[in-house]
Amino acid sequence: MKTAIIGATGYGGLELIRLLQNHPYLEVVSLHASSANSEPLFRQYPHLQHILDKNIEDIHTEHIASKAELVFLATPPGVARSIAPRLLAHGMRVIDLSGDFRLRDRHTYETWYKREGGDELHGAVYGLSEWQRDAIAKAQFISNPGCYATATLLAAAPLMKEGLADSLIVDAKSGVSGAGKSPTTMTHFPEIQDNMKIYKVNEHQHIPEIEQMLLEWNEEAKPITFSTHLVPITRGIMVTMYAQSKREVTAHFLQDLYKQSYEESSFVRIREIGIYPSPKEVCGSNYCDIGVTYDERTGRITVVAVIDNLMKGAAGQAVQNANLSLGLDEQVGIRFVPMYP
Repeated sequence: MKTAIIGATGYGGLELIRLLQNHPYLEVVSLHASSANSEPLFRQYPHLQHILDKNIEDIHTEHIASKAELVFLATPPGVARSIAPRLLAHGMRVIDLSGDFRLRDRHTYETWYKREGGDELHGAVYGLSEWQRDAIAKAQFISNPGCYATATLLAAAPLMKEGLADSLIVDAKSGVSGAGKSPTTMTHFPEIQDNMKIYKVNEHQHIPEIEQMLLEWNEEAKPITFSTHLVPITRGIMVTMYAQSKREVTAHFLQDLYKQSYEESSFVRIREIGIYPSPKEVCGSNYCDIGVTYDERTGRITVVAVIDNLMKGAAGQAVQNANLSLGLDEQVGIRFVPMYP
């Protein structure tokens, strides 16, 4: 299927290019960015020389629709709101990696994203691949989950659906690439190297999409406590989640619950009891690795989940969703062995 990438010069767009170069059914026919200069992408990113020599083009929806059938939007927040409806009107299949269409309620979107919403908020399927397969398979328009949301929801789903918890405390840490390509004081090397920073305390825009999904699984779900930190690594997210169990369980019960919940999910791996994952163990892959345990003394469940924020948290899950929507094996083009060390 002929495919276009809008936002090709950002980290998410570059990761899509890396994946689609090896995809047997998706062919990249055009690359687009708001900073188009009609030069080959490899002039900005020399690692792509002799791999993808296409020029960066302006974003003209009619031109894009004349060349491609599927488009990935890897654009900054707010940009997709005007582009996606026009692409959909041309009959294109659209997968949006931004947060512009994740929330169903306009007021919630405007509150958390600090920009005006629109009626088209209701048109996208929330693309949490492992839990939305049937809806994704029928969708023309898919909103890719956020990186923190992906790790948190995959960690939380078995507990919430089993009714073991209704309140979550989430401690989340991300590599610097999660902050995007544009440099800031917080991501400046002297500021973040040998350091760690908490940010957007009680204000992170992934909170409402997490809570939206938790309420679908469990109507008794309460607002979450969610803290995000920037750590001095390039790729990776680690979510450590705490939940007070609503009944007495065991670590073995929880491990069985998680293994059964994800037995049909190729990209979710459940660790053995007492073994917990780290971000480097999924780097460059579409895997989400999860470790879970129970503290009999406190009655508290701890779940640790790790992903690569540019893969399972962005481009990898987007391609997984494209595969599901096209009726392909969801692993096509993205079954990479993690890079280690």
